[in-house]
Amino acid sequence: MADKIDLDDIIDRTQTDSIKWNPEIIKQWYNLDDQLPLWVADMDFRVPQPVIDAMIQRAQHGIFGYAAEGESYYHAVIDWFKDRHHWEIQREWIQITPGIVPAINFFIQTYTNPGDKIIIQEPVYYPFKMGIVNNGRQVVNNNLILEEANEAGKGREGKYIMDFEDLKKKARDKRTRMLILCSPHNPVGRVWTREELQHLGDICLKNNILVIADEIHCDLLMPGQTHIPFASLSPEFAAITITCTAASKTFNLAGLHVSNIIISDPLIRNRFKTALENLGLMGANIFGRVAVEVAYRDGKVWLEDTLNYIHQNYQYLKSYIATHLPSVTVLPLEGTYLAWVDFRSIGIPPKALDEIIKHQAHVFLDDGGMFGESGLGFQRFNIACPQAILKEALDKITHAFNIYLVKQIIPEK
Repeated sequence: MADKIDLDDIIDRTQTDSIKWNPEIIKQWYNLDDQLPLWVADMDFRVPQPVIDAMIQRAQHGIFGYAAEGESYYHAVIDWFKDRHHWEIQREWIQITPGIVPAINFFIQTYTNPGDKIIIQEPVYYPFKMGIVNNGRQVVNNNLILEEANEAGKGREGKYIMDFEDLKKKARDKRTRMLILCSPHNPVGRVWTREELQHLGDICLKNNILVIADEIHCDLLMPGQTHIPFASLSPEFAAITITCTAASKTFNLAGLHVSNIIISDPLIRNRFKTALENLGLMGANIFGRVAVEVAYRDGKVWLEDTLNYIHQNYQYLKSYIATHLPSVTVLPLEGTYLAWVDFRSIGIPPKALDEIIKHQAHVFLDDGGMFGESGLGFQRFNIACPQAILKEALDKITHAFNIYLVKQIIPEK
């Protein structure tokens, strides 16, 4: 088929200005050499062939003047969410921005005031906290609870759950104006259930809290999982929700900087449109628009193949670690391609853990502490890569830990 690709193919990205792979960037930013990167959340897979073909065709036209999104773009977005997530959105609800992170900062500036409180659920994607602090608002942590395996019940693995009692207390504070929901959750890999989202929504609705639902990973689901758009649960929830979506994670298009913000409430939407206009931010770049439209229209087979491969990588990761690093635990992965791995039982302090992985194993993972204090002792693995790269990284990490542990048993004289 035209959109079949070889997911085992290792493609050299080191000379493409890739943040993830360019050794000069890693050296400049982190003063690290010779790293095998499994960190930044983009894939090491080529995008669907129809996307490549469409971008080449557009480039060959040779004129790149001002352009606006045609109706076919909006139809592609609307059809995708209707077919894939059973969520019917309207054309006027969609606002295009150059990315979700800048959009979240716009939301903070537009819908809250300096000193207001904003709830996040750590460990969580660190730009949430950065955006709150950098804009002079207060971070309120409603930390997720790690339900250990022995507490989860027979036959169930331990996983993260929301602390609703804590959320109720913090939501009652009149200075709390916003909650940023990560769904599916990065980095812990949860796909929230209908019941969990309903409970969270009831609390936010009762306390007049605006929900920013970052659903960028909504298409990246493991077998048996279903993503429920938070705003789809009820008209009442939709009226207090801004939903952040993009094709960038789904189809590996992050460098094209296009996201679709979905806002059904006209008052909230008009305030956001005004904020964008005041900054002169309107529409997507030509190539980003082409890529998103074609990906949503013709990328389904590519996505299914890619999700199957990522699930195989997850199974490989679990099996490898159970065999070679039995004190380490891979948390259940329900969504995203980011595996959350618990190293706490290995008995190495978090700072030393990260030093071993980066400086001894020469593997670049995202240290769990980046996602909040409750992430200390964890590491985030990006497993959207050829399995040979994942195996090489795991071999390097295992070798480095074996050397470290031997030195602890037999100290150097």
